[in-house]
Amino acid sequence: MAEKSTIARPYAEAIFELAHASDELQQWSDLLQTVTLITANADAQTIIGNTSVNKEQVAQLIIDVAGDVVSEQGANLIKLLAENRRLDVVAEITEQFETLKAEAEKTVEAEIISAQKVSAAQQSMITKKLKARLGREVSLKCSVDESLMGGAIIKAGDMVIDGSVSTQLNKLSVELAG
Repeated sequence: MAEKSTIARPYAEAIFELAHASDELQQWSDLLQTVTLITANADAQTIIGNTSVNKEQVAQLIIDVAGDVVSEQGANLIKLLAENRRLDVVAEITEQFETLKAEAEKTVEAEIISAQKVSAAQQSMITKKLKARLGREVSLKCSVDESLMGGAIIKAGDMVIDGSVSTQLNKLSVELAG
């Protein structure tokens, strides 16, 4: 079977083109994220994976649970995915759509994983530096991982800056051993 990301790509690109042309990127993003949450539920996965359950009923169940975020076109997408037994790739479709959306909006979500809480001033400085480096608006998500011992890891798109003490110690031990 083809890899999920390969299956998801044409769906994500088609949804993005439709959403971009109609200036509804956020509405489609909301829909895809909602459907991803619904289809990730263990009970929903059992129903979706059961080939004896009518595909139209599966689609209608998801549409009903999603509620007001589902437009007519959104309902058509859910029905199409159910008909083609592709509801299991909704998370990959959503991920690829969000990448296309961020590219179009010139935004990037950056993550800081630090050994200690990052202050508001530090967050502001990091955001400013990343914006200058990447040429995009940056939204920052911070988390603490005490196992880093000190320093931080910054991830933005496919860029990773690892300034953690634990990584530095690992590099040093490899150099000493070699």
